[in-house]
Amino acid sequence: MRTPPLCPGAPIPIMEPSDWMIESILPAAVASCSACQDDSTFQLLPEENACVSRAVETRRREFVTARHCARQALRKLGEPDRPLLRGPDRAPLWPTGVVGSITHSPGYRAAAAAHDSDILALGIDAEVCEPLPEGVRELILIGAERDWLATMSADIPWDRLIFSTKESVFKAWWLLARAPLDFSEAKINVRPDDQIFHAKLAPKSSALLEPSIVEFAGRFLVQDGLILTAIALSPMQTFPARRRP
Repeated sequence: MRTPPLCPGAPIPIMEPSDWMIESILPAAVASCSACQDDSTFQLLPEENACVSRAVETRRREFVTARHCARQALRKLGEPDRPLLRGPDRAPLWPTGVVGSITHSPGYRAAAAAHDSDILALGIDAEVCEPLPEGVRELILIGAERDWLATMSADIPWDRLIFSTKESVFKAWWLLARAPLDFSEAKINVRPDDQIFHAKLAPKSSALLEPSIVEFAGRFLVQDGLILTAIALSPMQTFPARRRP
């Protein structure tokens, strides 16, 4: 089914994942839920209210809807309802045995979750389908990515897409390493015809993990005013650790 257009202010209802976009770029082992508007009927669990007690109303609505999506994804995995709090790094604290990722963009919120026996790490991101602001491209893209960008047509904001892929990489990386990753430490190779991307990590970063993971592979989708990217790292995608002296 074709996704509905993103019309600002239009009363679009919550869509099930089978009718929406994020599911199409995630493997079957991952449960997901999306929303294209905030709904006043969505509620936080009491323990979650403290996470946004000082937030402005727009941020609170965004948080509530994203947590609703996360809870729906967890239910699809057979997980009971429980508070989804934040850690010191502000990342969601998923239940034991579960990995997950949340994203929110103007007009879109989504969450994805999987059992860690099926998926080692998840990263999803949603961005508006617009070029990056002036001056930001130089901060995000490395030389090889800028060279590739110069060869591409302007029908898609490829700079924004690369930014989104790196956001998904960083989220998946954080679940594995609990360490920051700089934009320059992930080199992105996009295959537009296949809607696939690969991110090669800098050696100093990949060496932090056992087994060593040197590359993430993900999928992307550009549709109805949004750029979506997703990484779901399965145990079969890991690489043997390097020998160390």
